[in-house]
Amino acid sequence: MASKTYDAIVIGGGPGGYVCAIRLGQLKQKVLCVEKEEVGGVCLNWGCVPSKAIIATSHTFDKVKTGPAYGLLVDNPRIDANKLQDWKDGIVKKLTGGVRGLFHGNHVDLVYGEARMTGVQTVSVKTREGTVETFEATKGVVIATGSSTIEIPSFKFDGKRIIGAKEAVSLREIPRRLLVIGGGIIGMELGGAYQRLGSEVTVVEALPNILTGVDSDLASVVEKMFTKHGGKIFKAAKALGYEPQKDGSLAVRLDIGGKSDTVVTDVVLVAVGMRPNGAGVGLEELGVKVERGFIPTDAAGRTNVAGIYAIGDCSSVPMLAHKASKEGEVVAEVIAGHKAAKDWVGIPSAIFTDPEIATVGLGEQLAKEKGMDIRIGKFPFSALGRAMAVNETDGFIKVVSDKNTHEILGVHIVGPEATDLISEGTLALEMHAFLEDVGLTMHPHPTLGEGMMEASLNGLGQAIHILNRQV
Repeated sequence: MASKTYDAIVIGGGPGGYVCAIRLGQLKQKVLCVEKEEVGGVCLNWGCVPSKAIIATSHTFDKVKTGPAYGLLVDNPRIDANKLQDWKDGIVKKLTGGVRGLFHGNHVDLVYGEARMTGVQTVSVKTREGTVETFEATKGVVIATGSSTIEIPSFKFDGKRIIGAKEAVSLREIPRRLLVIGGGIIGMELGGAYQRLGSEVTVVEALPNILTGVDSDLASVVEKMFTKHGGKIFKAAKALGYEPQKDGSLAVRLDIGGKSDTVVTDVVLVAVGMRPNGAGVGLEELGVKVERGFIPTDAAGRTNVAGIYAIGDCSSVPMLAHKASKEGEVVAEVIAGHKAAKDWVGIPSAIFTDPEIATVGLGEQLAKEKGMDIRIGKFPFSALGRAMAVNETDGFIKVVSDKNTHEILGVHIVGPEATDLISEGTLALEMHAFLEDVGLTMHPHPTLGEGMMEASLNGLGQAIHILNRQV
């Protein structure tokens, strides 16, 4: 017997789940959200936002240290890791409190506990208080259980010397030496941040290149900056295990292209990715398809069992907070009886490395592999007055378009504020814009956004501030 009945129940209160629950509340649905740990999920509590607070601080610190080059004189700049963490914790507290406030304002009920589906419409929750409650959903149950950090058997987390991303954003002491296993997004973001905060950083990547999935010309800018600042990157390499040393350090055994080596470090950050949390919540017993932890859905977020939906990391890649949020909105609309579907043209990706990388749509390398007829417009930040004025001139903006129609197919940026600039590129894709649309649109001067205009014009052979090749 269900203790309380709702129109919809959302399992998981991360960027997908809490957005879905709030939107359901806005649509006058009676809704319950069940969260195992804290609202905001990985993103607000120890992922997207906390890591960006640390990354932003590391950039500011680096700017201050290099300040004398452009007249900024600060004596003996240093980092107080405890104050940094207290500040970061304050941001998390404000954001999670904000979500709870929005729940209250939109009449969303919140229960903390571990949820499990016991029927197509019923959810059993083992609450934090130790009681077990059962709830019923008459219109739909939304699975928004997110993803978890992947652990390597030979590098079991101990929370101090062998850590994952969760612990990496909570360090109250900057490691003198840090070894990062994994040269993907998490590894290069956090590895780069601690490098700027003073750590000697070594990255071990199993694949031939870092930041797999990003066009190599963008990734190479980040790699060059990382190594320029003293970082080491071992590619086509594996971390095999480690031996604790008498002084508390760790001797990590590596296989680098078939050759053995050892690197001594103080902390190992395991950053080999995330795994979906679709299994283990009772779905399989109800006949819901779960594949390698993912819960496949259709364009409306429906699983193969009517009345059960899935969104976010546990549903499909890419595992991005903004994708989860948009899926949450779509599913809320569907449950409330409105017409909605996942019909976006492109999903932007924001990578907070140094410099930043942001992409949306078709990449140059993939287009060439597909044999597509494209034209490339490119504009370097080194030719942009605003980039010079903020002393961040590494990188470029690249626009991929159809060679014949000039329709924009992809935008790829490496450089200052790339993660903010990509929104114009995303809008261009959604509006099916052409090179002429962006290139002929007046952009304010002096701004970084002018680079988008110039890159589009370069695709047409008409950029003003660089020489154009024949098109």
